[in-house]
Amino acid sequence: MAANIAGVVLRQRKYWMGWPGAAYPVDRYEKEYPEEAERIGNEMGVNVKFAETVYDDEGVTKFIETFKGEPPDGVLVIPLSMGMWELVDKITSVGIPAVVFASVGTVFTGHVSERSRKKGVYLISSIDFQQVKTGFRMIDTKKKLAADRILILKGDTKEPLDTVVDNLDIEVRTVGRQNIVSAYEKIGETDEVKEIAREYLENAKKTVEPSQQDVINAARMYIACKDLLTEYDATAITMDCLGLVGSRLIDTTPCMSFSKLNDEGTPAACEADFDAILTMLLLKHMFGKPSFMNDPVPETVRNVLIAAHCTSPTKLDGYGSKSEPFILRSHSESNIGVSPQVLWKEGQDITLSKFQGPGKMIIGSGTVIGNVETPPAGGCRTSVEVKMRGIEDVRNTKGFHQLLMYGDHAKELNDLCQLLGIEAIPM
Repeated sequence: MAANIAGVVLRQRKYWMGWPGAAYPVDRYEKEYPEEAERIGNEMGVNVKFAETVYDDEGVTKFIETFKGEPPDGVLVIPLSMGMWELVDKITSVGIPAVVFASVGTVFTGHVSERSRKKGVYLISSIDFQQVKTGFRMIDTKKKLAADRILILKGDTKEPLDTVVDNLDIEVRTVGRQNIVSAYEKIGETDEVKEIAREYLENAKKTVEPSQQDVINAARMYIACKDLLTEYDATAITMDCLGLVGSRLIDTTPCMSFSKLNDEGTPAACEADFDAILTMLLLKHMFGKPSFMNDPVPETVRNVLIAAHCTSPTKLDGYGSKSEPFILRSHSESNIGVSPQVLWKEGQDITLSKFQGPGKMIIGSGTVIGNVETPPAGGCRTSVEVKMRGIEDVRNTKGFHQLLMYGDHAKELNDLCQLLGIEAIPM
């Protein structure tokens, strides 16, 4: 379902002295900005509808009254003079995510220094109106999150337990981990399973530890995960995989299946890590890319971070993109199953992030400088060396199981957290 955004232009009835000035073509922008916003919305699949132009407090009150009953998912506010900021404040205080576009000439630093840091607000001070796309994408992300359901497989519960992540409105369904055991055992060596196995064997740079049967079993696990996602009407999955493997309840790991699910746009996280799967969903909707949950390892000789795990996606440039090169390996800790060792591009800018509970997120960025082989190193199969930005000593990197993603999106992610009321913490 598309996000609905209510737009409004705020302006004076007459212009004379004072910014933006009598020479400013306010009548033109009053017409052009809404038209362009609606065009951008149509292009993005977002519904943008403008109210009548507002000139005063009475007009703002009437605009806000239209929110009653069925409030929009967000608002776009366009002030066309410096005298409109108190009216902007009245709209942004309603509690609906607000994008404010203030063209240069309608704002001084004093107008934006606090307002641009207010929770629930994304303020743009620029002549580049195309930047409202980012704001629309933020609002659309929140809308899409509310349509998600996370499936968690852990424990021995017999009946599904349903909860909701309050500030994000994401549904969560927790079921016993035995469900994945039963689902996997039901999957035979079908034509679909054999085709998936064939594709991985043919597309890999090489295969090291796994046998052909190992790859077939990994493909069976992928089908089992898909079946459970359908059965429980879920859009993302995480499970107690280490516990299942350690207890020998399954004879393969979900590493390859999780890699494939993430490539296809279904977030899949290891170890029943709830904050990790939340982060994956947020990154998916905002940036259209899969992310890599990893264990952070400090390399103290060269002061670099090694991000290591056995479940990296391959389509790191975005869903539908070409896969990065990968090698078929075993799951390192158990030496069973199939784990794609994905070779990340050297020189690639990356973002690192992770929810710390649904109200906080750590955010950082860096650059890929290499890939580590196992052996000589131990640990997980995909091990990416990252030179972090803004961290003098890599031992001080915050968090665990952070999500690594192509592209330096740290600023956009900080802005998104602000709009959603999430506290952003530098990594």
